[in-house]
Amino acid sequence: MEVMNDDLAGLGARIARTNELLERMLAEVAKTPSTHAIFVDAGYLYAAVGRLVAGTEDRRAFDLDAEGLIDALIDKARTIFADSRLLRVYWYDGARRRIHTAEQQVIAELPDVKVRLGNLNANNQQKGVDSLIRTDLESLARHRAISDAALLGGDEDLVSAVEAAQGYGARVHLWGIEAPEGRNQAEPLLWEVDSQRTFDLQFFKPYVSRRTAAAFEPAGGARPSREDVRFVGAQIAARWLASRGRDAMVELFPGHPYLPGSVDQDLLVEAEELLQYSLRGQADLRRALRDGFWEHLQSQY
Repeated sequence: MEVMNDDLAGLGARIARTNELLERMLAEVAKTPSTHAIFVDAGYLYAAVGRLVAGTEDRRAFDLDAEGLIDALIDKARTIFADSRLLRVYWYDGARRRIHTAEQQVIAELPDVKVRLGNLNANNQQKGVDSLIRTDLESLARHRAISDAALLGGDEDLVSAVEAAQGYGARVHLWGIEAPEGRNQAEPLLWEVDSQRTFDLQFFKPYVSRRTAAAFEPAGGARPSREDVRFVGAQIAARWLASRGRDAMVELFPGHPYLPGSVDQDLLVEAEELLQYSLRGQADLRRALRDGFWEHLQSQY
């Protein structure tokens, strides 16, 4: 009987110790702040905000103060998730060959912002952005890095990203942009999220300014010089080289002074975006563009 009492006493002590450890663990968990992140589908953002504020989805027709808007979104999240801390803002956009544009570089340098790039096809349509969002949402939720995700987007393809994050216990809150007519977010996406809110014209208006026609359409007085175009060609070559590497550069040399059709087309499109000027039918400027591209690559060989 005495042995049995000793065993019971030992068992009781172990249970008490286990309970004490559990209480300590729960106390530590209670002190750990919740964490949220903001996921921005820039394709949706530009199209919806452009339509709402500037009356057009053409990015060339308006300027977006991305830094100011990101700060406003962070402040809004701070209000909504009052007892939570921000992990970071994820900014998803498309770019040819996944090389940052000048605007995307500026955004990438902002504190607490991570730019993730999908590709752009020949029709300037984003490819791979939805899969990037799903990968990040699922990974962060799986590793308990976030408890809440604010998703600014509208594509039905994001449903799988929402479901993946929710499967690991994260709550997903869909943020939308007021549509002048109808809806700009897919209904299946609205059905899946944990909450939904829409920001109106007054929220976005301070961060969007419409460009004058001269700012984005070719005009006789706005024609860039050959040196300006040559410099842009060198800039694009530097980005191309950073993305593709020296092996890809060496493969181009046997074709000098000609570029493969796909490379030449991408060079033209990216240059026109940087210059805000059409080079179609401008044979001398296109030669200067290719010259700048080749000269930079040769200087690195």
